[in-house]
Amino acid sequence: MGHPRFEVKTGKDGQFYFNLTAKNGQVILSSEGYKSKDGCENGIESVKKNSQIDDHFERKEAKDGQHYFVLKAGNSQVIGKSEMYKAKAGMENGISSVKENAPGAQIEFV
Repeated sequence: MGHPRFEVKTGKDGQFYFNLTAKNGQVILSSEGYKSKDGCENGIESVKKNSQIDDHFERKEAKDGQHYFVLKAGNSQVIGKSEMYKAKAGMENGISSVKENAPGAQIEFV
């Protein structure tokens, strides 16, 4: 087993993206694109802070009935989005995993 981490990578569009992974390596939260590395790192800090506030998780249902969530900052800007879950319970487990793993996750550039 590994450790929770924010994996930062550069996309084909030249922007920076991060994925928060749990100890088992599963992606539990993905970011939007950031124009700079500093902006991406600020986004990570925002996830660490806002992941501890349940009201900042917005639970959603896709048109096909799958469930997902977004994590928002205090200004209501989306800072991360989950994968799709077939069941609502899976989505709630995903939220719990973000709450547990984000604060102590290390940043790694891949």
